[in-house]
Amino acid sequence: MSSSAVTYARDNQQRFLGELKDLLRIPSVSTLPEHKDDVRRAAPVRCRRDEAHRDGECRGDPHLWPSTGVWRLAACRGQADGALLRHYDVQPPDPLNEWHTPPFEPTERNQNIYARGAVDDKGQMYMHLKALESLFKTSGGTCRSMCA
Repeated sequence: MSSSAVTYARDNQQRFLGELKDLLRIPSVSTLPEHKDDVRRAAPVRCRRDEAHRDGECRGDPHLWPSTGVWRLAACRGQADGALLRHYDVQPPDPLNEWHTPPFEPTERNQNIYARGAVDDKGQMYMHLKALESLFKTSGGTCRSMCA
């Protein structure tokens, strides 16, 4: 990673952290029908798969599609689908009595963030998106330029 991208990430660390916490507050439990709108609201990018793959060509834009009821994020690299593939839905937080803090209220303890999805998988998905943002913002690139 270029040093300018690392500098950008460090300079934006508090914004990144705030955005991650906002994402973790959304109860995107895809297995519970009452959270269907929350799952859509938590989508990190909003575009349709067919827009990214018109005529079978990878347009290079991150896109979402439902896969067996679970929304997934993918990005293209070349003609291959899924250079980045992550889910951002979460499991139900039951049993609630085992949580030390509310599952959808991010809490920092010992330099860690505790919330449903902080590790599996909103945290990792978000980290990848912010790494790409850092690279794109400092190199003048776009997702499309990385899909050559």
